[in-house]
Amino acid sequence: MTVANIPSAAQNQQALDDLVTLLDLEVIEVNIFRGASTDEDRVRVFGGQVAGQALIAASRTVDEPGRHVHSLHAYFLRPGDPKQPILYEVDRIRDGRSFSTRRVVAIQHGKAIFNLQASFHDEEPSGPDHHITIDAGLTPPDELPDFHTRMAPYKERIGDWYHRPRPIDLRYVDGDPMNREGGSNDSQHVWLRANGALHADPVLNACILTYASDMTLLDTTLLPFGLAFDHPGLQMASLDHAMWFHRPFRVDEWLMYQQRAISTGGARGLAGGAIFTSDGALAVSVVQEGLARFTQ
Repeated sequence: MTVANIPSAAQNQQALDDLVTLLDLEVIEVNIFRGASTDEDRVRVFGGQVAGQALIAASRTVDEPGRHVHSLHAYFLRPGDPKQPILYEVDRIRDGRSFSTRRVVAIQHGKAIFNLQASFHDEEPSGPDHHITIDAGLTPPDELPDFHTRMAPYKERIGDWYHRPRPIDLRYVDGDPMNREGGSNDSQHVWLRANGALHADPVLNACILTYASDMTLLDTTLLPFGLAFDHPGLQMASLDHAMWFHRPFRVDEWLMYQQRAISTGGARGLAGGAIFTSDGALAVSVVQEGLARFTQ
């Protein structure tokens, strides 16, 4: 692969800017928003995109300053059509003295494809403080290959998607995600950050991280079997997604995504993740269940 085939830093920044634009919904009416899809050739809309857009829609209806998302719970109901816009309807369930609750339904072709419930909380003085710790001995991200370097041996297998600029920089600590044959493990560590500069707005950072959190977690359920996500005959799709936001973070700074396979069986896989800032503070907890079945 020549240097010309590798996206430049400017192209990656543009990809990040395009992602921010993708999440910036059009206001149709009070509590109703419309989101676009990317021009990527996909069978269905990427789940992280729908979740991120739905969280933006919910956040746009929370008027209290300093009240930010602290948890979300979502279900993927139908595959999204990447060739059509998505309508987001927000239900302002409750606004209390320190919490707000929102329900969002994403609609295409007259049918719900996704729903999300999110809770927002005022910033409050800190009290008792405790969290799980980041795993020790992890290779720093700057010593690990970026996506294009890591995936260079598989560029023909990946196709055109390999050459696209990347809005999110993912760096695998534990080895090659495309070649797990013969391995048996139940966890993986991935450094991630936005592939460029990003505004400090906590809403935007939460929505970008929601998008990114769907990129590798379900794959973790395959680790005990030594399989990659594109194993022949394997069908995978997100079913639900839950996140809890604990402490401030910036997505354009390195975050450690520790992921563990919890259960795989009955054609479903469940995985959990903990996202830490580079100084070891637990920023976000994630749990996802997805379809994992062999079709042949």
